Amino acid sequence: CFVWFGFTIICTFSVLSVAARADFKARNCSEVREACVTKGFGFAHVPLQEIPGEHLRVCPQGNTCCTQEMEDKFGQQSKEDFDNLIGETSHELRSTFVSRHQRFDEFFLELLENTERSLNEMFVRTYGKPYMQNSEVFENLFAELKRYYTGGNVNLEEMLNDFWSRLLERMFTLLNSQYIITEDYLECISKYTDQLKPFGDVPRKLKAQVTRAFIAARTFVQGLSVGREVAMRVSKVSSTPACTRALTKMLYCPFCQGMPAVKACKNYCLNVMKGCLANQADLDPEWNLYIDAMLLVAQRLEGPFNIESVMEPIDVKISEAIMNMQDNSAQVSYRVFQGCGQPKPAGMTRSARGVSDVFNARFRPYSPEERPTTAAGTSLDRLVVDIKEKLKLSKKFWSNLPEAMCVEDKVTAGNASDEECWNGHTKGSYFPEVQKDGLTNQLNNPEVGVDITRPDTFIRQQIMALRVMTNKLKNAYNGNDIYFQDSSK
Repeated sequence: CFVWFGFTIICTFSVLSVAARADFKARNCSEVREACVTKGFGFAHVPLQEIPGEHLRVCPQGNTCCTQEMEDKFGQQSKEDFDNLIGETSHELRSTFVSRHQRFDEFFLELLENTERSLNEMFVRTYGKPYMQNSEVFENLFAELKRYYTGGNVNLEEMLNDFWSRLLERMFTLLNSQYIITEDYLECISKYTDQLKPFGDVPRKLKAQVTRAFIAARTFVQGLSVGREVAMRVSKVSSTPACTRALTKMLYCPFCQGMPAVKACKNYCLNVMKGCLANQADLDPEWNLYIDAMLLVAQRLEGPFNIESVMEPIDVKISEAIMNMQDNSAQVSYRVFQGCGQPKPAGMTRSARGVSDVFNARFRPYSPEERPTTAAGTSLDRLVVDIKEKLKLSKKFWSNLPEAMCVEDKVTAGNASDEECWNGHTKGSYFPEVQKDGLTNQLNNPEVGVDITRPDTFIRQQIMALRVMTNKLKNAYNGNDIYFQDSSK
């Protein structure tokens, strides 16, 4: 009986040994070695078979295919993979803001240049010498418009008022060349500009149109610039040590378990990414408000604040104002003489000229086919239609980022069944629920330790930049410049 019992023990031990050897053989590390070579890891040593894993700090400490060196390099690679994944996922957003900012900026600057050139050519042809002798008044107008657009500290309304005052002074002097018009006398004339309305209603209408259009154009381009900067900065925010540990566990601990081809379960990946991107998700509410404000100003650019439709006929409108002044020159001069006194007469050489050769040509407006092509051969309407589509697609980008990062087949198991994915410990189902978005919702994140009491200061700065820009855009939508709002409004 004893021998039989002993035989039983010996047989049982033999069977267990064979089973253990079979199991050990099934979990050798050859696949891991091949996968490491494929991914470009240059490890000094990869075990041929599993070894005890007490040395591991991130991955499960049972039998393992990983040395300490391997786990450390997996940690470095996880951080790099995460940065690359954010870069790839945000590439389209960033490139959209970079390219559209450049297109709009080029368009507006070229529109200004084309408008100034066409006005100069037509006025030289139409008015000749009187215009050329006073062309700096118009050059200053366009220089100030460009300075405003490029971010200069220019009060548009005051600048336009000044333009009409200067033009009145020059025209009054030309139309009254039989008199000596001194600087003091010109200063007196400028006081009567509003009462005289020598240019009719053109200055009032043009001021409203130009001011609203330039505020909208400048603010919209500034908005694209802010969006570009925020997208580029936030996409480069580095991962925390806790995030790197979670990424290593998700992306590379399957290697240590001898199953490098097994990808993470979808919900497991989402919890890791929501923890790693908690601060980025907090950008979303302010980002969405900013996008809404950009879309509102884009509507204005298409409609009443269309800078293209304001600037292209500006030469015609200024010419109308000049004609109005010339037609009413006698009445204007009479009223100026009443208010400022009769100026001293000039010598016969000047008075003999008369006024017949001064601004006496009627302006011939462009026909449509003569219109110059604006920037890049496009139109503002086409640019706006394009950017509106892109802006709409970028809404909720930051809160959707974890979902976008958990790319099927590349990061997660894709269509594999729940039992065929990595759950952080082994191949099998992942049971914890997916956390909500944002920092405060990560208190109980099972995968990433997140300090919800310490918001990322860099992300908070971007939130504030978006908030300031949204406020500017809302003002621009209403035709107001945030720095130069008319106190009478």
